[in-house]
This record gives sequence, C-alpha cells and structure tokens, in this order.
Amino acid sequence: MTPASRPAGPGRPGRQVRAVRLGPRSAAALGIVSAIGVAAFGWPLLADSASGLAHSRDAPWLFAALLPLLLAVAVAAVADTGLDAKAVAMLGVLAAVGAALRPLGAGTAGLEPMFFLMVLSGRVLGPGFGFVLGAVSMFASALLTGGVGPWLPFQMLSMGWVAMGAGLLPGPHRLRGRPELALLAAYGAVASVLYGVVMNLQGWPYIGGLATGISHVPEDALEVKLAKFAAYVLATSLGWDLPRALLTVVLTLVLGGTVLRALRRATRRAAFDAPVAFTSAPFAGSEGGNAES
Repeated sequence: MTPASRPAGPGRPGRQVRAVRLGPRSAAALGIVSAIGVAAFGWPLLADSASGLAHSRDAPWLFAALLPLLLAVAVAAVADTGLDAKAVAMLGVLAAVGAALRPLGAGTAGLEPMFFLMVLSGRVLGPGFGFVLGAVSMFASALLTGGVGPWLPFQMLSMGWVAMGAGLLPGPHRLRGRPELALLAAYGAVASVLYGVVMNLQGWPYIGGLATGISHVPEDALEVKLAKFAAYVLATSLGWDLPRALLTVVLTLVLGGTVLRALRRATRRAAFDAPVAFTSAPFAGSEGGNAES
C-alpha cells in the first residue's frame, strides 16, 4: 500500500470513527423533522382547546401522512452528505439484524432486544447514522411482522431518536469499559421507557369519545390532560415499558462490551474517514522498471 492510499487516522485506537459526518444541511433537516415530530406527538397536550386541531379527529391521520415525507427528506439529506457504499452496506446489515431481533420478544411483556443494538450502534457510528438506522430498522421490522399502519411513521421517528440520542452521549473518544457500559445501560433504560411514553401520546387521542376517565378531552386544562395521560400510561403500557428497559440494561451489561468491540473493529476496517487517493504505478518497460536493465 502506498503512503498516499494508507488511511491516516481511522485505525488509530481511541479515535471515534463516524460512518456519517453530519453537515449543516443534514443537521438542519434532522432538527426540523424532530421539531415537527415533537408537534406530531405532543399536539394532544399542546393544542389550544379552542383550536380546530384540538377537536379534529383527522389530526392523527394528518401527521401519519406527513411524517413519512419528512422522514424521507431527512434520510435523503443524511445520505446525500456522506452515506457512501460502505456505510450503506453496514446500514443494511444492522437494519436486518435489528428487524430480526424485534419479533423475538415483541408482544411478550414488551421484551424487545433490538433496543440494545440500536443504542450500541448509535454510540459507535454516530447520531446521523443512528437516526437512519433506527428509522430503517423499524420500517423493515414492520414489513417483516405485518405491523404496517398509521403508527409506523411515529415508531420510525421514535426509534430514530433512540439511536441518534446514543450517538450524542458524552465521552465518545475517552469513555471505555465499564463506565461506558453503565452510561449506555442507563441511557437504554430511560430511552426504552420514553419510547413507550411518546408512542402512547400517538395513540391516546384515538380513545377520545369513549367516555372513560383517561380519555383525551380537548376542553380539559393542561394539568388535567397530564393527569389523564399519566393514568393512561400506567394502565396501558408501563407493564411493557419497564420489562423492555430491564432487558436493554441486562443485554447492554452482558453483551455490550463484545458488541461494541465488534462494531468498532468493523468501522476501523471500513475506514469511513480514509481519503480516496489515486497514484500512478510505473510501467514495466519504463526506465528503472525493466527487469532486463
């Protein structure tokens, strides 16, 4: 290998390799999509009771139709700024593994082993790659399990946030070993519970009009809505969210070190940061290169 083609830095121990470098355009796209996603999830709590949005039964469907377009724009922006062939190949492998892991526990007390893989992958490969990986993995798993519906764009966005958040955790260059595993386990536990909470925000308005004590009523004050939503979470999903968080912690502490080393070794060998350089080889018959001279 000539000096011009040798990777200068990605293989050095202790240096964080990013499969995707977020530029201003891709970072802005992720920020805009995330802001609109917050509105899509939080409108039942944030919409004024006198507004048409608060009383509209079509609002969840409107956001369900809008989010796929926004997600496509965000993924395209990230891909356009640095998702090369090597990164696409790694994305395909990890998304396939994540999609295969999800059915192993989904529906059984909320046990979903794909969460720990999303957290570790986001940690190693960065927030941009993590967002795309989370969204693509959830989409692939929905196709695999037949879970396609108006909730799917919300699931894709939420899982994108989970993996992206792991890529934004502090100490990517220095923190290693047990402290890093403890950080990732704590983040995975919190992210697993918050995933269930925000997905409940997406489904809560659908039970409006059922005249239950936890139904979404647009005329309620914010504190009443928060109390009802908390009761809704306790009644419907906390029994799934806590086991999911516990499984994520256990898998991170038991398998996290091995998986992190494997992911980091793969990113070093992929040399995402290596500059492409072309050098000309001397002709066999040129002066000084002829074996007969």
